[in-house]
Amino acid sequence: MYDRLAQAHVIITSYALLANDLPQLEGIDYAMLVLDEAQWIKNPRTQTARAVRSLRADHRLVVTGTPLENHLGELWAHFDAVLPGYLGDYRSFNRSFRVPIERREDDARRAILRQRIAPFLLRRSKAKVAPELPPKTETVLRVAMGERQRRLYESLRLAQSELVREALARYRPDQSRIVVLSALLRLRQVCCDPRLVDATNDPPESAKLDALLELIRALRDEDRQILVFSQFTSMLALITEALDAAGFAHEVLTGETTDRAAPVRKFQSGASPILLASLKAGGVGLNLTAADAVIHYDPWWNPAVELQAVDRAHRLGREDPIFVYKLLCDDTIEEKIEAMKFHKSDLADAMLSGAAVPWTRLSELDVQKLFDLPSSPR
Repeated sequence: MYDRLAQAHVIITSYALLANDLPQLEGIDYAMLVLDEAQWIKNPRTQTARAVRSLRADHRLVVTGTPLENHLGELWAHFDAVLPGYLGDYRSFNRSFRVPIERREDDARRAILRQRIAPFLLRRSKAKVAPELPPKTETVLRVAMGERQRRLYESLRLAQSELVREALARYRPDQSRIVVLSALLRLRQVCCDPRLVDATNDPPESAKLDALLELIRALRDEDRQILVFSQFTSMLALITEALDAAGFAHEVLTGETTDRAAPVRKFQSGASPILLASLKAGGVGLNLTAADAVIHYDPWWNPAVELQAVDRAHRLGREDPIFVYKLLCDDTIEEKIEAMKFHKSDLADAMLSGAAVPWTRLSELDVQKLFDLPSSPR
């Protein structure tokens, strides 16, 4: 179709194909460039983001439900795609805004940035766009570990806490990040199912998986359509095994699913009343309005990501109330993550609506609280 591009009124492509077809696409002068689901370019260093910035267009529009997920650098990436150079280059933006706002909680710099970007933002909340949507009820279900799972968790927590303590003492916080994230990952995996860190765990014991099956049974007794999210595809595989053993029909949607339409179609039609989805694959670009129960199997730092996943079901076309469940293991890293997320403002609200200074990354104090470490003498 390359030879037809120059004569077309509208060209529609995917982010995945953009970089591959760039030699043919960048030679055209566009009247309008529209970037839907623009979180795909939130990292300005990716090949896709660079390809977008190389296109020539008189007018540019970015559309996204999550303009900020982790840090202000993502805001810069979106603006640089629309107004190249308006916020300076990436390095000067970090120096002038990101560091003062994120690390020093500089309200003056935050106000300047908010004033600078305001004329180019049209922010519409769901409450304003779709006030007719049915209510959404959220419930946190706390799960008590069994004795064997608790022993494994505590032994791993002590070992990982020691590794984190040594890393913080030896390196700067940004340099010890990989150790901290690895420790958090392993502790969260034990909460999900010990087999994620110890394949020899036999017989398997997972309080959360048992709680999930009990919740699914109760919801299916009421003939409810259920959407289950997890960040770990390996955990989805274990849930699949458990659902098969219990005789529950279900579909699975992950990044490895080649035909995304098939499981969605079966779920929407009611042929399969349960859909298991990875947070990354199922969190965007889908209409799953048949779901009236959404379960987050494992918590995530950023509430915007979880909210976007729930919005696959809680969107235009839905008529009945929706119920959202979060499964958390008692007295574990999961509870601490949820507490920190609750007490720290969302970055998007802080920047776009003038709320309190947000939590954008794990500070050294955050890490100390997560792993019950003594305060640093520094």
